[in-house]
Amino acid sequence: MSQKNQGFMQGIALTLLLAVLARLIAKIPFLSILGALVLAILLGALWKFTIGKRAEWDTGITFSSKKLLRIGIVLLGMRLNLIDIYHAGSNVFLIAVIQVTFALVVVYTLTRFFGVEKKLGILVACGTAICGAAAVVAIAPTIKAKDNETAIGAATIAVLGTIFTLVYTVIYAVLGLNTVQYGVFAGGTLHEVAHVIAAADIGGAAAVDMAVIVKLTRVALLVPVALIIGYFYRKTEAHNMEEKEPLFSFSSVPWFIVGFLLMSGINSLGIFSDQVAGYVVDLAYLLIGMAMAGLGLNVDLQTFRKWGTKAFTAALIGSVLLALLGYLLVHLFQLR
Repeated sequence: MSQKNQGFMQGIALTLLLAVLARLIAKIPFLSILGALVLAILLGALWKFTIGKRAEWDTGITFSSKKLLRIGIVLLGMRLNLIDIYHAGSNVFLIAVIQVTFALVVVYTLTRFFGVEKKLGILVACGTAICGAAAVVAIAPTIKAKDNETAIGAATIAVLGTIFTLVYTVIYAVLGLNTVQYGVFAGGTLHEVAHVIAAADIGGAAAVDMAVIVKLTRVALLVPVALIIGYFYRKTEAHNMEEKEPLFSFSSVPWFIVGFLLMSGINSLGIFSDQVAGYVVDLAYLLIGMAMAGLGLNVDLQTFRKWGTKAFTAALIGSVLLALLGYLLVHLFQLR
């Protein structure tokens, strides 16, 4: 094996090691709320600034953070069952659409108000609105976001989601919501699927089931949101560069987003058992974890210092407003 190929394999192996370590650490109480994906970013950054990385590893690390990321997103579609979303009813779907739209507009507007770089603002808005770190890393390639921007976006949303999960658990008793209402509230306003499950658990199994359905309805909106954002990004780029190429073509559609939708369709048809689907989702999170480790290994602390606080502040305010909206919608739609 040539030195170049050896460095490539070592780079991939390093991201795999860090992703596996992140999954093990995530099993520790409290750290499980933070999630394996963000822990992978932190481990990657810690490795870089303590042990360091070799230049010959860069191709393997980049392969993990780019190629394996896309494969992971495709496989992640196996956790989405479109039939469950259909059976949940039109009200649940409408609530999800309202909340996703609200979060996208409000959080992005706030990031621009605080002077956050445009691409990072889009990533933070998508992470808040749809499905946390998974949405951040799914949207990032469509707008050609830098690794630092992706890492900041994913870490910001994960930390916020952890804080809000703890807050929801504390205030559950004073919210005055029944089991179904609380499930809809948690699923419609929290960031990661793991956050939703953790927060809804205090309301019992029925609350968890409803919360997951609402949350996965938001996840399903990842596909149209990614396509719309990709379209407007290309439109802006074409205007700035005075290009005359068509704004939409089948070649411009992100194949991994299409793959995500196809895997969701396969899962919805029941072609594979729940056990097999679970294995596929586990593999998806491992691959995405390797991508997160790759981001951490390429992180720039100066960029974190410059944009991290502003992005966090914007997302925090937006998340509070989203929670208030979610509480209002639960009562407005008279869910029981």
